[in-house]
Parts: sequence; structure tokens; C-alpha cells
Amino acid sequence: MSLLEVRATTVLAVRRDGRVAMGGDGQVTMGDTVVKSKARKVRALKDGSILAGFAGAV
Repeated sequence: MSLLEVRATTVLAVRRDGRVAMGGDGQVTMGDTVVKSKARKVRALKDGSILAGFAGAV
């Protein structure tokens, strides 16, 4: 990967007034090829009290 090449994923979290919303795009790629279009990048853990976002080589 060159210094000018950008690699990114979409996992976004917003906190306001003590509440949190978190979401992800669900797309997994290898290079320029989409290998999975419905990945769950955001998971609820510990009976829903923890939200985790997964990105990159997970």
C-alpha cells in the first residue's frame, strides 16, 4: 500500500445526553473486491450493556 492510498471502514458512534448510537456499513473488502456485503461490524456484548465495533483484519 502506498502512502497516498486510503483504506477505510465505516463504524460510527455518537453519544448525546448519556445515550449512544452505533452503526456500521456491513461491507467487507479484499482490495477492490467486495467479499461480504452483510457483515455485522457492531455487536452488543454483556447482555447489551457494551457495544463493540469491529473493523480491519478482525
